[in-house]
Amino acid sequence: MSTTGSSTSTAAIADKFAVVETIYRYAAGLDLRDKGLLASAFTDDAVADFGPATRKAGQEYPPVEGRETIAAALLASLSHLDTTHSVSNPRVSLDGDKAHLEAIVACQHLPREDHSRHVLMTNRYDVALVRSGDVWLIQHVTVDNAWTQGDPTVLAGI
Repeated sequence: MSTTGSSTSTAAIADKFAVVETIYRYAAGLDLRDKGLLASAFTDDAVADFGPATRKAGQEYPPVEGRETIAAALLASLSHLDTTHSVSNPRVSLDGDKAHLEAIVACQHLPREDHSRHVLMTNRYDVALVRSGDVWLIQHVTVDNAWTQGDPTVLAGI
């Protein structure tokens, strides 16, 4: 194998890992209620569309635009909940400074004051990312629900 081929392969592996690291920052930011960490996963003009998933849970959640607005809206909507977001099955494709990520995210939601109730949503994430220096950032994310278990009214704070 040539040195050039090896470095390209190594660079692609590093980029794929960095893309997946972006969704890990996003999930950790949600669960830790860390607005800075959560916002660090998005571009300034990012769009987050949770509508396909939330409609299946009986709620409307319009697309949200902008890094700070997305972080604030997500943390506000989850403020009454304890959550864990577990990412699995990430698949990454690269095209220069753009990337596409598909992943499964299992999202456990429990009312902060009553852990006897919960809703577990397993969602499909479809994510467009762009390179920004040494990191990758989410430019657009669409979340669709694959299945739900438990009490979906937990999400509404009921």
